[in-house]
Amino acid sequence: MQVVGEQAAARRLVAIVCVAQVLVQIGAFFWPALLPRMIPLWDLSNTQAGWITASFYAAYMLAVPILVTLTDRVDAKFVYLFGVGATVVGHGGFALFAEGYWSAMAFRALTGLGWAGTYMTGLKLLADQVDAKMMSRAVTGHAASIGVSGALSFATGDLLANLGGWQLAFFSAALTAAIAWCMVAFFVPRRAAPPAKPSDGGGLFNFLPVLQNRSAMAYAIGYCVHTLEMSALRGWGVAFLGYVAASTGTGVSLLSPAAVMTLLGLIGVAASVSGNEMAIRLGRRRLIQLAMVGSIVFALAVAFVGVWSYWLAVGLLLVYGLVVWLDSSSLTAGAAGSADPARRGATLAVHSSLGYGGGLVGPIVVGWSLDWAGGMSPLGWVAGFGSVAALMLAALVAFVLMRPRGLAGDKGS
Repeated sequence: MQVVGEQAAARRLVAIVCVAQVLVQIGAFFWPALLPRMIPLWDLSNTQAGWITASFYAAYMLAVPILVTLTDRVDAKFVYLFGVGATVVGHGGFALFAEGYWSAMAFRALTGLGWAGTYMTGLKLLADQVDAKMMSRAVTGHAASIGVSGALSFATGDLLANLGGWQLAFFSAALTAAIAWCMVAFFVPRRAAPPAKPSDGGGLFNFLPVLQNRSAMAYAIGYCVHTLEMSALRGWGVAFLGYVAASTGTGVSLLSPAAVMTLLGLIGVAASVSGNEMAIRLGRRRLIQLAMVGSIVFALAVAFVGVWSYWLAVGLLLVYGLVVWLDSSSLTAGAAGSADPARRGATLAVHSSLGYGGGLVGPIVVGWSLDWAGGMSPLGWVAGFGSVAALMLAALVAFVLMRPRGLAGDKGS
C-alpha cells in the first residue's frame, strides 16, 4: 500500500508541475508570433528583430548555470518560484513599458531569466522526487507540457493581439504565470532531504566533472544544435510563411502562419513523446542520429523549394517540425540519465546552458542571413535555413564520434 501511495503522489506531482509549466510557457512565443506586425510598428531591421528574440535565450544561457546548479543544494521548488516571479515581471513589464528595440530586448531578457529558473528547474524538481523507473516518462511528460503550451503560444498570442492589441497578449502571459506561481507555492511539496554531496569533493559550481562526463556532454552538444534549430524555426516560422504567402499571392484565411506554427508545435509534442518511446525500443543513439539526418534533409528542402508555394511551405515546415522535435526529450533524458545523481542539477545546467546558447544563435543566424541577402528573398531563406542545416551536420558528426551511452531499459544500452 505504501508503494501505491508513493506512486500516486509522484503522479500527482508530475501533473501539477506539468500544468504549471503550461501556464508559465504559454506566453513564451508571443513575440515571434507577433513579429510581422512588430517589425513595421517599431521600424526594426531583421537583425534587430532576431536580437530581441535571441535576448530571451541569452539571459537563459547566462542564468541557468547558476539557478539550476543551486538545486543540488537548495530545494528546486524555491528556485522555481523565483523563476516564475521573474516571468511575471518580464511579461508585465513588456506590456507596460516596451516601446522599441532596447526596451523590448530588456524585458525579453528578463523573461529568459525567468525561464532559466523554471524549465530545467521544473525537471530537476521532478527528478528529485520520482524514482528512476518513472524518470524517462516524467521527462517526456514535462517536455510534452512545454511543447503543448509553446504550440498554443503562437495562436493565443495572435488571437489576443487581434482582440485587444499586443499589450493584452503580454498582460495575459503575466497573469497565467502568476497562477502557476500560486499552484507550485501551495501544492508542490518540499524536497524531503538534500542529495548526498558528490564523491569527487568538488564545490557546487565546479563544472569540470560534468564536462568530463563524455556521455552527458554528447547529449548536451546534440541538444545545443537541436535548440538552435528549434529556436530558428519558432522565431522565423511566422515571418517565413508570411513572406511566402505575400510573394506567391496566396490567401491564408484557411490556415494562417500563426495557426500553422501552432499546429507544428502540437505535432512536435506528439513527436517528442513518441520519440522517447522509440528511443527505448530502438536505441537512444540510433533514434537521435536518424532525427539529426532528417533535420538536415528538411532544412535544406525548406531552404530551396519552400518559397515556391505557400501550401508546399506549410507541408514542409510541418514535417520539418516533426523531425526537429523527435529527439527533444530523448536528448534531455539521456543527459539526466548519464549524470552523477549528486551532480544532476549541474549536469542539467550545463546541458540547458549549451542548449539555449544554441537558442541564442539560431534566430540571429537567420536574421543576419536575411539582411546579408538584402532582405526577405529566396536567397535569404536559402542562406538562413542552409546555415542551420550545416550546423546540424556538425552536431551529428560530434554525436557519432562521442558515442554516448543509453539509459537503463533502452535497447542496446
